[in-house]
Amino acid sequence: MSSSNVPIFTLSNGVRMPSVGLGTWQMTGDQGRTVIRNAILAGYRHIDTATLYQNEDQIGDTMAELFSEGVVKREDLFITTKAFCHEVAPDVIEEALRNSLKRLRLDYVDLYLAHIPAATRECGNHRTDVKVEDIWRGLEKLYEMKLTKAIGVSNFNESQIERVMMIHKVPIHASQLELHLYLPQKAHRELCKKHNIVITAYATLGSPGRMSVVGADGKPLFDSTKNAANELNDKNVKALALKYNKTPAQILLRATVEMGIVVIPKTRNPDRMKENINIFDFNISKAEVNLLEAHERSKPERLFWWPNVADHPEDPFAAERSK
Repeated sequence: MSSSNVPIFTLSNGVRMPSVGLGTWQMTGDQGRTVIRNAILAGYRHIDTATLYQNEDQIGDTMAELFSEGVVKREDLFITTKAFCHEVAPDVIEEALRNSLKRLRLDYVDLYLAHIPAATRECGNHRTDVKVEDIWRGLEKLYEMKLTKAIGVSNFNESQIERVMMIHKVPIHASQLELHLYLPQKAHRELCKKHNIVITAYATLGSPGRMSVVGADGKPLFDSTKNAANELNDKNVKALALKYNKTPAQILLRATVEMGIVVIPKTRNPDRMKENINIFDFNISKAEVNLLEAHERSKPERLFWWPNVADHPEDPFAAERSK
């Protein structure tokens, strides 16, 4: 599937997923088109998008061009997209995926995720009639219809995953969540190992781009996390970067893949894009991965709090918010 030496992880249903993909949040318009083209030309075969990112059109157009130019074939690519809060309820999710497919100009996606476990109406009002079990049954239907090759969850907490695994007909294939050196998600990783669920990490490099996001009130949306420590400056990361003549970003990405976790770093910079995928020409040892793991903060640092679902009965972060 990949034209480079990126390891492939296999989901529990046999679907093959490249361990490095391109995250596309904040990439829209012509810039989005350029970024996708550059990424595929640089060897990326896994693209991660979502309705929320408002760039499925650009991704679809660019892929169609690359297919017609003979650069790649559809089956060479692994495309993930996600249903947002107003799309996850079982009565609207099929239409949501069909709309995404139309924008992506595809017959199927490789992985479809519920972006967050809390269902809302289009206007943002919480839907308290939809539980995670209902969301999962809606996803199972799309899987049976072959509109997606695999189904999964995003931003679900451990108990929500356990609830799904108690009622599932189709198991959870993948779980995407915020995961980085200072938010290592160990309980989530243990649970996913137990259920043979592949994890995708977002914000592995601390998501510096989040600081440019402005809320409806004109204020920076992530202001509360602006002083969060940056793992790229971690002394152990820097020491390994020096040892292997790699960048701190390459060390963090490689260590995460080494843990069996898929990474989807996001960048518009073509050089950095190549850097982020060129992480397999050196060997990082288990001991070095453990060294990084051992420097966990006493209080893990979450960067993404999803305020739109606070007070929702299915708010995945309710227990953390109350601390």
